[in-house]
Amino acid sequence: MTARVGQGWDVHRIAAERPLILGGIAIPSEFGLAGHSDAVVLSHAITDAILGAIAAGDLGMHFPDSDPRWKGCDSLQFLRHACDLAGQAGFQIVNVDSTVILERPKLKDHRQAIRESLAKTMGLDVGRISVKFKTAEGLGPAGEGRSAEAQAIVLIQGRL
Repeated sequence: MTARVGQGWDVHRIAAERPLILGGIAIPSEFGLAGHSDAVVLSHAITDAILGAIAAGDLGMHFPDSDPRWKGCDSLQFLRHACDLAGQAGFQIVNVDSTVILERPKLKDHRQAIRESLAKTMGLDVGRISVKFKTAEGLGPAGEGRSAEAQAIVLIQGRL
């Protein structure tokens, strides 16, 4: 058996009159995130981590923002695609560790729903999905409330 690790990161600007969605869950908020698709930083970061672990490029290679097919697309579709590619390459996802960096709203009450949504999308037990929430303590674009970020690390295993 071979193990590989992938790391992903994403950032999107805060935008009025857009929904705030994290891992397939709509979060009550007066703002959302701007982007070509649904701008779900968490799903994008996890997708990139999986693609990195299997050496299959990044989100933009598979779903370019220049392609109108992906306008407003549900980011869980991207995540499913990355999971399918991992399976086709002979790998299974062992676990996901992720962090969302956002000043507000407070997200802790949504953790379990987000974990369950991600687990269902990825075909994993919820115990294999970790989602953490941090603020940037008022520093940088995320800390100033101008953006949201997400980071993710995945461990995969398989036979080469």
